[in-house]
This record gives sequence, structure tokens and C-alpha cells, in this order.
Amino acid sequence: MEKLQCVVERITFRNETNGYSVIKCEAESYSDLIAAVGVMPDVHVGGVYNLSGYWKVDPRYGRQFYFQTCEETLPATTHGIEKYLGSGLIKGIGPVYAAKIVKVFGKKTIDILDNDPDKLGEVPGIGEKRIKTIKSSWQAQRAIRDIMIFLQGYDVTTSLAAKIFKTYEDKSIEKVTENPYRLADDIWGVGFKTADSIAKKLGFGHERYERLRSGMLYALKKLSEVGHCFAYKDELFEAASELLEVDKSLLDKPLKKMIKQNDVVADEGEAIYLPTYYYSECGTAERLLSLVHSGRNFVMDFDELTYGEWAHTDGKNIHYDDVQLEAIKAAIDNKVLVLTGGPGTGKTTTTLGIINAYRCVGAKILLAAPTGRAAKRMSEVTNMEAKTIHRLLEMKPSEGFQRDEDRPLEGDVLIVDECSMIDIVLMYSLLKAVPSSMTLILVGDVDQLPSVGAGKVLADILNSGAVPFVKLNKIFRQAQYSKIVTNAHRINHGDYLYLTDDPRSDFVFIEAEEPEQAEDWIVKFCAKNAPRVSLADIQVLTPMRKSVIGTMNLNQRLQEVLNPSKLSLKRGGVEYRVRDKVMQIRNNYEKLVFNGDIGFITSIDEDDNTLTVRFDDRDVAYDINELDELVLSYASTIHKSQGSEFPIVVMPIMMTHYIMLQRNLLYTGVTRAKKKLFVVGQKKAIYMAIKNNEIVERNTRLAERLREG
Repeated sequence: MEKLQCVVERITFRNETNGYSVIKCEAESYSDLIAAVGVMPDVHVGGVYNLSGYWKVDPRYGRQFYFQTCEETLPATTHGIEKYLGSGLIKGIGPVYAAKIVKVFGKKTIDILDNDPDKLGEVPGIGEKRIKTIKSSWQAQRAIRDIMIFLQGYDVTTSLAAKIFKTYEDKSIEKVTENPYRLADDIWGVGFKTADSIAKKLGFGHERYERLRSGMLYALKKLSEVGHCFAYKDELFEAASELLEVDKSLLDKPLKKMIKQNDVVADEGEAIYLPTYYYSECGTAERLLSLVHSGRNFVMDFDELTYGEWAHTDGKNIHYDDVQLEAIKAAIDNKVLVLTGGPGTGKTTTTLGIINAYRCVGAKILLAAPTGRAAKRMSEVTNMEAKTIHRLLEMKPSEGFQRDEDRPLEGDVLIVDECSMIDIVLMYSLLKAVPSSMTLILVGDVDQLPSVGAGKVLADILNSGAVPFVKLNKIFRQAQYSKIVTNAHRINHGDYLYLTDDPRSDFVFIEAEEPEQAEDWIVKFCAKNAPRVSLADIQVLTPMRKSVIGTMNLNQRLQEVLNPSKLSLKRGGVEYRVRDKVMQIRNNYEKLVFNGDIGFITSIDEDDNTLTVRFDDRDVAYDINELDELVLSYASTIHKSQGSEFPIVVMPIMMTHYIMLQRNLLYTGVTRAKKKLFVVGQKKAIYMAIKNNEIVERNTRLAERLREG
């Protein structure tokens, strides 16, 4: 095999899943850039790599160097040093400052940074504050580099090394050597397979307890990610044995040890829970039942209220039908009530009636919703302050919720909207903060997709029969003119839809037989209409992430036409530009941003390798190593759109999505559109979704616990 030392000039292609990369690089003795192809743990422009491999002529791409081993090293030339420093690795140094530093110190730059960084003050434009930032970042980078040298043979990426260092600091190597499987427990984004790969090369045996434990915990986590609160023992063994590639008989003994050590909880022997979900489910049932049967601070009699006192909003009298009146009466007569119903059935009007009725007796009312967008919409329709559940519970970074059983919420009535989105862990946190004297009203559409997190809380509460509820089912006259509303109900009833390509309709169907046709129509539509309306008002929703009309491809295409900005940061094959529409994809309690929050990039600092995202009324800063928490969101999955409404929704539905084509998914997508919906695709795909009402059951025991209670 030949050896080659090169400096990366450009990354042509990179697969983040397996590390397969195509790079253009400078190499000694070659006047032109060469193409190198192979698997790299990580790669960045300016990086210097020692490659071992062979040359091959590709019939399409020409002469390329196929490498089999890859080791990163520090650059030796001034050009290499400049590229390396300007690549984004060192906070405080971007391309401009990299050029200035190298101009002053030349080949001595690395030595200066290692041994005498205060000399950076000799570089024009670099002040004490920036020197402090660079010193700190360079020292951290040196520590990361030491970790990288140690982990070089274990397929660990530079970004993972940074996360390991951030978590364990100077004990990183010790912790990883002692038990590499702890990476999957402690570091977000690290799965069992990554930890297992490192462990194997460190000599950990195939049947070692740490490995079997980690595999079973990972299997339970993956099941919770698709909504299950627990796994039956047989299900767990099936999933874990496949992952671990061991016989199921080897798992019984380590499972017993895990139960004994409280790593998992076995409910009635067969249902295996991660502790968080077990205690959340039991606690939710216990607290909900306790609330149902407790008293309140004041007495109300619905029949004694004067209709004219509460049956008005904004100075206008509102006519309520019998079911709505029943709901308002039930909200007054009961300590807990679930109010459910589809679009156009008057949930909002009924909620206003409940609020006004309680106002008549001077009750203090709190309003909340799971997401910022849902809370904002609740505020707009009620003219009252509505908070996200996290804000209501006063979430503090690293400290958790400040409102709980020891410091409960203060008020008489709590009304929570979009409850179909609430998972079992969040519901338990909320109920812990609800005092026994408070009335709780849960509002939501049970026919929507269940929460992204584990559980099906709203459906389980309704199915238990243990909590009073009212279901609104009459479509009001003004909503009957909306094809969005009528088609949503037709979807729920399994009926054929009214489909028209008339642009005057609020529900427009655009026929496209091929995914590429749908893709082109969507891109052209957004390019034409985005300048006339806010980007926040147009949302592309699709069933899947992958495929031509999945979020990954559509986001790239839409970014090209909607945001030509050159100011950007690159991370993991994604380019983040100023003015990009982005979504947070995990709960980050330090930043107080949560899974599904949508914002816009307002500024980028290429020297500090940071960017700022505005979420509603808050600015949140991200370091380059945190950008894997953000995805572009010109296009989003329907699942991620729960609890949101958008003035204009564009939704491709095609047979290429056949795995995802279900009635509740189509219904959720359709009901996200507030004013205008464009469905692009095939009629047969729409009807396949409507006819598929086989809801994938989630393993939960909340309904059972409520019934037993």
C-alpha cells in the first residue's frame, strides 16, 4: 500500500452514518488537487491526514486514491496550519484570524499556541478577550487531540471525542477504558453500536455483563423512542439478542441482576420498564385519581350562573349547542375533565366558555400547552397569558422543574391544550405540581398521532373510563365551508375525500405520479410564494425523512432556492446559513429549548464558530459542536408538527411513503393547515392511508392502572 500525507481542501461527499467520504486534498509532489475515497472517523477542511491505500481509475470520476487507514496529524506547512486553524475547530479563530496569525508566526504558529499563546497579542486585531477564548479552546483541543490519539484505532470521530471530553474532562480515557458502554448511557447521540465497537477493540468479551446490560438498556430505549413505556420480557430478549448477536438464554441472568440493581423495573414479572417510565406511569395514575376525588377551594353551581354573564367573548354573545353546554357544566362540576373533538367542533369556543364561567366567580386561571407555538396560539384566542408546560413548571437548567409537590402551582383552574402531545414523563411532572384543590381541564384531539415521547396519555385517560370527558362531534356551520375541516372528518370516518385542483379551495390537490414531479412542484411553489409571505407561514410536511420527497432532500433543495446566504457554518454534512429555518430535535434543559421548537438563524460568527437562533421571543446561542441538535426545517415530518398550526401547509403523499401511510398520520397532517392546504401526490396513496386504521399499539399500562385505581 502507498502512503500519502494530505491537507483537506474540500469535502465532496460524506455519509455521516458510516463515515464514507470523498475529499479533495493537496498532497506533496502533486500539482493538482487529488481525490481520496474511504472511511474516515471524522473530516474537516484544513485537517492533515496520513492515508494508506492504493490508486484506482474510476470510469466516471477518474483517478482516485482509495485509502484503508487514516490518521489525523498536525499540519507542518504554513498553508496547512492556516487551513487547520480556519476550519472551525478552534473557537475564536476563523479564516480571517487564521491568516493573520500565520502571517505573523508562520511555521512556529503551533509552537506558539502550545507554549506561549499570550504572544497572540502581537497579531493585529486580536485583543485580550479573544486571546483568552483561543487559549481555552486550544487547550481543550489539545486534550481532545490526546483523547483522539488514544481512540484513533477505535473508530471514534472527532465530534464524539469532543463530547467525551465535555462529559468526563480529564478522566475521559480512564472512564472509556474502564467501561466504554457507559458512553451510551451518559452521552446523547451515542448508541450501543458505537460503544460496542470501541469495547470490542479494548478487549471486552462478547458475553461480558457490561455488554449484555448495555444492549438490553439500548433495546428498551429504542422501544421507548417509538412510544412504548415498557417491553414484555420476550420482546426485550428478542430485540436484545438480535442486537447483541447472542442466544436469548444468556440474557435472563443479567436481567435479574439489572432488576436487583434498579437499572430496570419488572412489573408483575413480565413488563420490563426503564425506571423513569415506570414511576411516571404509576405516579400519573395515582395523582390523576387523587385529583378526581379531591375537593376544591370554592363551590360552584353551573345552574346558578347567569348565561349572559359568561356566554360572551369580545363583547359578543355566543350560542352554545347542547354538547358544548354539557362540557362547560362538566368542567364546573368535576375536578378533572377531558375535552376532546376534531377541527371545527368548537373546542376553542367551549374552552372560552369554561374560562368565562370560572371568571364569574373570580377563579384564578392558568393556561398551558406543550409547545411554544401551541401556547402562543392559546394566548391569541383567549387574550390571556398561556405558557409552555416547561415555563409553567419553571424549568431551570441543570436543576429541573422548580414547581412540584413541595412547591405547587398557585391557582384555582389549570387548562392544558394540545394534550395528545404530552408524553408520560411530562404528564407526571405536570401532575406533581398540581395541588389537590386545583381543577384540571385537559383539551386535545385524541384522533391525532400520539406523543413523540413514550406513552399515549390522552387516549389512555379516555379509554380508562376513570376520568370524566366530553367529546365534541358536531361541525359548526362556519367550519362546514372549509374543505380542510370536512375532509379531516371524512378521513376519520374512513370516507373518500373531496379533491379539487381549484386554487380557490382551502384544500387543493395537485396530482403527481412521480416523486420527482412532486419535488419540483413543491420547490417551485415555495420559491414563488415565500417572498410574498413569511417563511414561518409556509410549512412543508412529509411522512418520512428519507426519499426524494423526504425532509432531508427537500430541506437541501428548499435551502438552495429560499436562502442563498453565503454566511454559514458546516457540521456533519449540513450547512447552516443565516436566515435558515431550523428545528431543535432534542430537549435541551440548559438552553430551555425543546424537541420540535422551530426558529430562525439570526447571526453566525465564523471566528467563534457559533450561531444564534431566535425561537419566538428568545435568542439561543449554539457552539459548532452542538449543531447536531438542530436540523433544517423548511420541510418537517408530520410527527414533528404536532401541536402546531401553519397558515399554509404543503404535504406530499405518495406510494413511496407506503410504510407510513396511516389514517391518523394523514389526519394530523391535514389538521395542521389553518388557511390553505396543498396535498401533492397520488390519490391511491391518500386512500391507502385513509383505509389503514390499524394503529400500532404502544405498550402502556396507564389505562389499566387508572381502572384498577
